Amino acid sequence: MPPLSLGRALRIAQGADPAAIPDIVLRIAGEFGATDVVVYLVDFAQTTLEPLPDRSTHTEVPKSEEVATTMAGRAFVDQRATSVQRPEGVRLWVPIVEGSDRTGVLAVTVADADDDIVRACEDLGVFAGYLIATQARATDIYNLHRRRRSLSLAASMQWDLLPPLVLRTERMTVAALIEPAYEVGGDCFDYALNETVLDLGVFDPVGHGMASALIAALNVGAYRHDRRRGQSLEQMHAHLDETMRAQFRDLSFATGQLVRVDMGSGEMTWTNAGHPLPLLLRGGKVIDELRCPPSLPWGLGGLEGSAAPTPVATAALEPGDSVLFYTDGVVEAHLPGQEEFGVERLVDLVGQHASDQLEPEEIVRRLVRSVLDYQDDRLTDDATLVLFKWNGPPG
Repeated sequence: MPPLSLGRALRIAQGADPAAIPDIVLRIAGEFGATDVVVYLVDFAQTTLEPLPDRSTHTEVPKSEEVATTMAGRAFVDQRATSVQRPEGVRLWVPIVEGSDRTGVLAVTVADADDDIVRACEDLGVFAGYLIATQARATDIYNLHRRRRSLSLAASMQWDLLPPLVLRTERMTVAALIEPAYEVGGDCFDYALNETVLDLGVFDPVGHGMASALIAALNVGAYRHDRRRGQSLEQMHAHLDETMRAQFRDLSFATGQLVRVDMGSGEMTWTNAGHPLPLLLRGGKVIDELRCPPSLPWGLGGLEGSAAPTPVATAALEPGDSVLFYTDGVVEAHLPGQEEFGVERLVDLVGQHASDQLEPEEIVRRLVRSVLDYQDDRLTDDATLVLFKWNGPPG
């Protein structure tokens, strides 16, 4: 069969209702004989694949699929087509990818899963991801179907602040997750790849809930504003402190790090506002804790005067190196009366997953799952992980 025609697919989608993506996918899939078409979106915690209803046929909505234990989940985790023979044909699952971000899984039944059919289904999964990316801001349907339970107001604000959880290019990958997904109120991150430079910021406001969410919004807003004006790390760092002190006069503060990586050389420069130190991975294991003299958290700089220069650290990354940034909610997670999760346990787990040559987004997902399991899914503080991998200069 011929490959999926992008032009024809775009014409079918043009002018459609923003919530009609399952209908569009069903129509296109039907052209190469696929039936029982289901679009699944992963929930905010990335543990469950939630089906979108097919409005055109009004058939019963399929059940959810667990990421850890199902064939659909395997396609999501491995990011490749997975299939099984059934009496009615071959049940095939392919990833839905929104840019670089894992969005969900497309399930279809076909008579024969030859290479052409699989490739067409994979292309349709990519197309569905791009449709979701373009339409999600015009409808709440896709956001609502990713919720297994209600988001708190603070969490809803936080998720709207965030960039895509995954960005992958030939030169680098950034992958991140935040927990508790439905109640997060404080931790956040932001990044931008602008030609030859990656800028990354990690923020951990004091407290939890709405007050922290408001601090996070100010942090990300000020960071993006200054980054887009071409400010240096030192200028952005100092301005964050000034902005915090101007807007919050109750000693509110945030810890965090501002990072800049030269995509050509791998040189990483960064500042540290009283935040846990990042970990450097090389050759499938953690080889160092990257150090930077800390400044006071943003919002507290005025207690010792704001004239002191911001310390800036530099690290020379090698091709294939990764750097893991995390908030204190990761290493301080514990049950009452028990020891904390700790940096040593984090280092061991990162090394195990990295040595298995997992993709950065899967490493982060498994690390978050380990933190949650350690605390019986009852985190008392936000836990954020951001993993950056530099592949080397452009070939």
